[in-house]
Amino acid sequence: MNIVLTGSIGNIGRPLTEMLVNNGHAVTVISSNASRQKDIELLGAKAVIGKLQDVDFLAETFKGADIVYLMETMEAVGDMFDKSVDFISAITAIGQNYKEAVERSGVKKVIHLSSIGAHTNKGTGIIRFHNIVETLLRQLPADISIKFIRPGSFYINLFSSIHNIRTQGAIISNYGGDVKEPWVSPKDIAAVIAGEVDRPFEGKTIRYVASDEISPNEIARALGEAIGKPDLKWLVIPSQQLLDSWLSIGFNEQVAKGFVELQESQGNGTLYEDYNQHKPSLGKVKLKDFVKDFAEAYNRE
Repeated sequence: MNIVLTGSIGNIGRPLTEMLVNNGHAVTVISSNASRQKDIELLGAKAVIGKLQDVDFLAETFKGADIVYLMETMEAVGDMFDKSVDFISAITAIGQNYKEAVERSGVKKVIHLSSIGAHTNKGTGIIRFHNIVETLLRQLPADISIKFIRPGSFYINLFSSIHNIRTQGAIISNYGGDVKEPWVSPKDIAAVIAGEVDRPFEGKTIRYVASDEISPNEIARALGEAIGKPDLKWLVIPSQQLLDSWLSIGFNEQVAKGFVELQESQGNGTLYEDYNQHKPSLGKVKLKDFVKDFAEAYNRE
């Protein structure tokens, strides 16, 4: 099949491209960075350079595709330290472009990388844009089938805790404890998407993706053991204190407030309400596998 991927060849896009090419599909990868063209081609895919903000470019690139894979990220619209960026509005505009481009191109099968928490437009902070884009795509005609893929929290987000571990001796957040929550590897997300490509499309469906279910305290213990700090703790501080610390280092205010609210929703469980009713089979990459990558990154810095 002819498959068009947005998202270039990042943490999910690279393994996904490799899997699809190895499965015999003709893959086109959209990237905004021309320097990625050679890397994309080395994977056996066709590179097309353009921006998600250009609806005419998207519509033209989608033409002739059997399936398009859509994803949106904060990195695609700006730097989290750029105080002038309205991330929610900018990503909403990309969602509008996706909707229009799919309609204009005639594509009938779509896979959309969304997120856990996309079941609601309230209380999820900065990732509310996933709900907004899902809502836009659900407005597409009934003959266009969409598979919404909703992964849990990414293991790789834990790399951002390295600085606090070094400087303050702890993982710091406004929630924590012993309640298990879903975490996921990009490799498992890519494997799920690659599998869904070859399965029937019918209507607009949702599939959650998780690799492991673990608590904040379990994460702290596992990471601590991996880096030689067996007493490492997941330290919980008040939301206002966390917000003040992020604003003090220059975070965009929408981003800082959005992540604080997101983490509050992890702590009170609202982020996981729908996930808990539709739990998936867990993937292959467990926390014990990820901690090896974490230790390498920690020791490298």
